[in-house]
Amino acid sequence: MARVLVYEPLSADDPESTAALGRGSAAHQDMLAAGRAMRDAMAGDLARLPGVELTVAVGQQEARHRLHAVAALPGESAEAFVRRQARLHDGCWIVAPESGGLLLRLHAAVGARRWIGCSAAAIRLASSKRATCALLAKAGILTPLAFAEGHRGPWIVKPDDGAGSMATRVHATRAAADTDLHTRQHAVMEPWVEGEALSVSLVVGPVLARAVAFNRQHLDIDADGWLHDLGVQPGALPAADPRTGVLQAVARRVAGALPGLRGYVGIDLVWNGRDGPVVIEVNPRVTCAYVGLSALVGRNLAADILAAHGVQGAAGHVVA
Repeated sequence: MARVLVYEPLSADDPESTAALGRGSAAHQDMLAAGRAMRDAMAGDLARLPGVELTVAVGQQEARHRLHAVAALPGESAEAFVRRQARLHDGCWIVAPESGGLLLRLHAAVGARRWIGCSAAAIRLASSKRATCALLAKAGILTPLAFAEGHRGPWIVKPDDGAGSMATRVHATRAAADTDLHTRQHAVMEPWVEGEALSVSLVVGPVLARAVAFNRQHLDIDADGWLHDLGVQPGALPAADPRTGVLQAVARRVAGALPGLRGYVGIDLVWNGRDGPVVIEVNPRVTCAYVGLSALVGRNLAADILAAHGVQGAAGHVVA
């Protein structure tokens, strides 16, 4: 029997994550809802696997969660909590933003042996949008960097380690974007790539990387240029869509270019009408597209993710 912990900081009422967003604010409520949805999707898939003993981290307000739940001690930090719980589990499947180094710190608290997900090196690199684009461009993968020279359209400014559309702003001119960039710390400025916002849900094992769904992202730009994430439509591109073969190939190239990706990985990209897929960023963790994805593809993805890490199930057999 494999003992697995599922942890997401906002739904577990992590004091630092909650304070950073402002408890009760619109941003907090939106991110909390997304965090709970991802946590419950991960936990729901694990609960359906034989040979898995599941623990779900919850906040005090959810102490009577329908699954076996555990809550942090009052004032206990996310790192302290997962470090304490990791000793009691065979694996820890954690979803958290890269912002502020949180995902990387949680990896360190759990330790590589029990971590279900990408390596520390992969998380560190993918936590920087600038470093990720530079690495992928060096591997011949199209990124916004390819559009910089002579670009006369809009430009975008965003945190280098940001998650989702937080603090992301689109400017009509490069000069306006440059002004915004110099008012921030640890931000990046890129050409705005026109096209359809998509993402790829990828499961990466020790040898193979397999795209399991091609998703559509719904984005909006308000009157002041701020970008808003309105949600994702998992599996929006059917297998018959001629773009899926190209996206599958690009996803595998990304996995080959960024060592240490493992388990579930999300790749955000734009399908440009002239140049095809342009990779925007790599998420070294579960994304919102995971919610409902197992039912959509007709396969329990948690089994594939555990198998990618060699997590043992009942009677010593790899869960698959």
